[in-house]
Amino acid sequence: MEEATSPQITYDTQSNEGLDDVHRALEAEIDGVVKSFGKDYPMIIDGEDVSATEQFEDHSPVDNRILLGRFQSGTVDHVRNAVSAARKALPAWQATPWQERVSRLRGVAAAIRAHCWELSVILAYEVGKNRLECVGEVAEAYEFIEYYCDQMEEHNGYISTIDSSSVQQENMSVMSPYGVWAVISPFNFPMALTAGPISAALVTGNTVVTKPSPITPFAVARLAQIIAQCDIPPGVFNFVTGSNEVVSRELITGPGIDGVVFTGSYQVGMNLIREGSDRDFPRPFIAEMGGKNPALIMQSADLEKATEGVKTSAFGLGGQKCSACSRVYVEGGVREFFIRDLVDKAKNISIGDPIDREVWLGPVINEAAFQRYTAAIEQADKDGGKILTGGKRLTGGLFDYGFYLEPTVIDGLPLDHTLFTTELFVPITVIGEINDLYQGIDLANKTEYGLTAGIFSQDESEVQDFLGGIQAGTVYVNRPAGATTGAWPGVNPFGGWKGSASTGMGAGGSYYLQQFMREQSRVRVY
Repeated sequence: MEEATSPQITYDTQSNEGLDDVHRALEAEIDGVVKSFGKDYPMIIDGEDVSATEQFEDHSPVDNRILLGRFQSGTVDHVRNAVSAARKALPAWQATPWQERVSRLRGVAAAIRAHCWELSVILAYEVGKNRLECVGEVAEAYEFIEYYCDQMEEHNGYISTIDSSSVQQENMSVMSPYGVWAVISPFNFPMALTAGPISAALVTGNTVVTKPSPITPFAVARLAQIIAQCDIPPGVFNFVTGSNEVVSRELITGPGIDGVVFTGSYQVGMNLIREGSDRDFPRPFIAEMGGKNPALIMQSADLEKATEGVKTSAFGLGGQKCSACSRVYVEGGVREFFIRDLVDKAKNISIGDPIDREVWLGPVINEAAFQRYTAAIEQADKDGGKILTGGKRLTGGLFDYGFYLEPTVIDGLPLDHTLFTTELFVPITVIGEINDLYQGIDLANKTEYGLTAGIFSQDESEVQDFLGGIQAGTVYVNRPAGATTGAWPGVNPFGGWKGSASTGMGAGGSYYLQQFMREQSRVRVY
């Protein structure tokens, strides 16, 4: 196994130039990962491997003939056993000095870093990401852990002495863990969006039961194995899997869970929040629930930056990011030039097997995504939209064994059309013409979502008005590496407003850890 080396790959990394060592390290892992395909992967409960009576299979979206592995169809009893193990381990882990928890979590980050090439190859086969996106996600996973450890140290474990009313009195503020947390991770960032909330919960003294999406259990299973081999006591971290809603439902609604991190759709997230209102007392529910993310292209925009940024955010990972740029509002004076250049960039995207070095775009995750893509294309055509490029599934050779879709740009729809407001999670972006910035901001804000947004303008007054008026938790100005995508732990906190998130505090930011703890104000008189 080759240790990870610089340069660091992040979501700002857009070129293969100077990355020969990275590609060689990746290529050295491919054969070993391929040879591991088809194995059975257990759950991990109280430090032990646990199998279920039934299993489900995970096939690669790159080539559906490839069986990546078999995973356990967990039951309600498995979840309850995992929660019980986490509950049992909680007192000792909570009592562990925060400095020691930090040291142990740094060991987890180091272990993930040591396995980064293997994990990157797994992501390519299981999620369909290109090489740089895969390496970037694994890097994000261990960067999340390191950043949260840094935050614990910076805030002295969130223990502070505060003013008192007399010399005989000592007042302290102590942040204490809630208890047992459930972490439900999504298919599109299974590594980063599992490692991030898990480490936040663990470093603050909580214990965890985590469950991956049944679409991408392989990456999280390997991550769980790596964590289980680190210096984390049995029961502190538990891993369960399931092919239907049984496991997730029990994790979120069953007894014994003190907090939940959920990443998924707005509809599911809101239903879970409503169900939680029936509990005996409130508990933290940290939800990231998607977006319909706009980019505004103004008259003064650098169009090269604008088209590159929109292309990257709209079509990266096939539009299967909650931060994908799925709608663009362009000021009339530059509309023709912007569209021409964006369409040209979309047409020149290399599509194919994402494990190949020169491929930029792999397949979408499954047939359900393809059906959403097809329905959107048909609706646009029916309602008078113009498909400027794309709109088709590729066929022949490898393309017949996965859903490889053309990046699609749609123009000509009315500004109140459903494709401007409905999250699709496919490689489609729609173009709308605006008269000025204020119309663009108004249109951008007219959805239940408020996750990310971007603007391209050289006019500082426009930029300031945009920043003050846009209803989104993560915003970008003139960013060619991604008009609406690309947050990074400790650099760009990632979170949403309105229906995009439940708390408004971004992952990888300075306010995230506090959500896993509750304050105890201590007054002591001597």
